[in-house]
Amino acid sequence: MAQVELKGLHKSYGKVHVVKGIDLSVKDSEFIVLVGPSGCGKSTVLRMIAGLEEISGGEIHIGDRIVNNVSPEDRNVAMVFQNYALYPHMTVGENMGFSLKMAKKSRTEITGKVQKVAEMLELTEYLNRKPAELSGGQRQRVAMGRAIVRSADVFLFDEPLSNLDAQLRTQMRLELKKMHMRLKTTTVYVTHDQIEAMTLADRIVILKDGLIQQVGTPIEIFESPNNIFVAQFIGNPPMNIFEAKVVVNDGERVLKNNNFVLPLIDSQYPQLSAGSEVQVGIRPDAIKTSLEKTDPKYQMEATVILAEILGGQSHVELDVAGNTLIAEIEGRLRAKPGDILKIGIEQERTILFDPKTTLAL
Repeated sequence: MAQVELKGLHKSYGKVHVVKGIDLSVKDSEFIVLVGPSGCGKSTVLRMIAGLEEISGGEIHIGDRIVNNVSPEDRNVAMVFQNYALYPHMTVGENMGFSLKMAKKSRTEITGKVQKVAEMLELTEYLNRKPAELSGGQRQRVAMGRAIVRSADVFLFDEPLSNLDAQLRTQMRLELKKMHMRLKTTTVYVTHDQIEAMTLADRIVILKDGLIQQVGTPIEIFESPNNIFVAQFIGNPPMNIFEAKVVVNDGERVLKNNNFVLPLIDSQYPQLSAGSEVQVGIRPDAIKTSLEKTDPKYQMEATVILAEILGGQSHVELDVAGNTLIAEIEGRLRAKPGDILKIGIEQERTILFDPKTTLAL
C-alpha cells in the first residue's frame, strides 16, 4: 500500500489541454473517487497514474517514488477497466492468475492466491469456466480478482460498473466497499455516477474542464459546495438555485424574489447589505411539508406541478411565487398537479453564491 501524490499534473493532446494543473494527495489506504461530467479529464488522470498515458507536465508520486518515467508494469498498480478486459480463451482461474504467471511465480503460489481471492469474491465454483459463460457481474468480479491477486500498492478503477444493470450496480458497490474494508489498499476510482461517488468514497474529487472544483468527504461536498457547479452536480435531485436580493424588512435582513421571502440568520453572511444580489441554493430535502423545523413566519404556499412517489419518499416539483423548486419529501405524498401545499425551509441549510463568480459566499 502507498500514498499517491499528483503535483501540477498536465495533459495535452496537441493544442487541446485536457488536464490543467492538478494537485492531489491520496492518503495510504484511502478510497478516492474522481467524478465529473464526460470530458472533464477524470479517466485521463487515472490512465496517467497507471502509466498508460504520458504526462505533459508535473509529477506523479506513488509511495516514495516519482514514477513519471517508470513503465506501467513496474509501478505496482492494478487497474480494473470498464469493459472487464478478460482473455476469452482463458478460464476464470487463468485470467486471475495471469499476471502472477507473467511474473514467473510458482504454480503453487499462483493457485493459492487465486483460490484465496476466489473465495473472497465468491468465484470458487466458476474457476474453470470461460468469461463467455459468466454474467456481467461475475465478469467484473473476475476483473477485480485479477487486480487483487497482484497485491498491488494501488488499485485503479475506471468506471467499472457502468456496463451493469441497476440491481447489479448496487450489489457490486457493496462488494467494492467490503473489499476495500478488508484489503485497505489505496484506491483511485473514476465514475460519472454521483451515487457511486457518495457511497464509496472516503473523499470525492470533483472535476470540470480539467480542473479540480472541490475535494472533500461526501457530506462536506453535499452540504458545503464550493460553487454552483458542484452544488448541482452532486445531489439527486440537484440543488435548487434561484436569484434573490437582500432587503430589510422590519429591521431584519431577508432574501426576496417576488413574494418568496427567506430570512437571513444574524450570523449568516454578515458581509451582505441591503441591495446585494445573490444566487440562493436550497437542497430538495431542506424543503419541508412537516413544518416543525421551520420558522412559521416564513412558511409559504406552493402549487404542485408534478409529484412522483419513489418508494419511501416523494419528489415534488413546486411553483413558489414564480420559482420552480424540487422538494424531496419523506413518505408517499399523494398530491395532484394544482394542489396547494404549505411548505417551510430549513434556513440554516440555505447556501448563497456570488452571481458573477458562482462561488459560495
